[in-house]
Formats: sequence, structure tokens, C-alpha cells
Amino acid sequence: MSVIFIILPIALALGAIAVVAFILAVRRGQFDDLDTPPMRIVFDDEAHPRAGGSQRRDRPHEPQGQ
Repeated sequence: MSVIFIILPIALALGAIAVVAFILAVRRGQFDDLDTPPMRIVFDDEAHPRAGGSQRRDRPHEPQGQ
């Protein structure tokens, strides 16, 4: 029974911290645009090639030594 006097305040403190963190995130605009990020994955970004990446070859891979 004495454990409840330790666990209950800890649980209430963690809950209060979570509520405060949520309120701060909402006030700072964290949840303003929920539609654009999931749609970004759908569209390819062909106009901007990867920096430092190799260029795509038009012909298939040819084995060496033949």
C-alpha cells in the first residue's frame, strides 16, 4: 500500500509533463500542416539529382572480361 504513495505522484507528474509538452507543441505550430508531409513521398523529385551520386546509364550492365 505504501508503494502507491510513490507511484501515484510520479504518474501524475509524468502526465502533467506530457500535457505541457503537447500544449507547447500546438502553440509553436507543430501540427499546422498535417497534409503535405505524407504527400511528399508520393511525388518524385526528378528535377534535383542526388549530389555526389552516380549518373544512370542507359545500357544494361555488361560483364567485364568478355
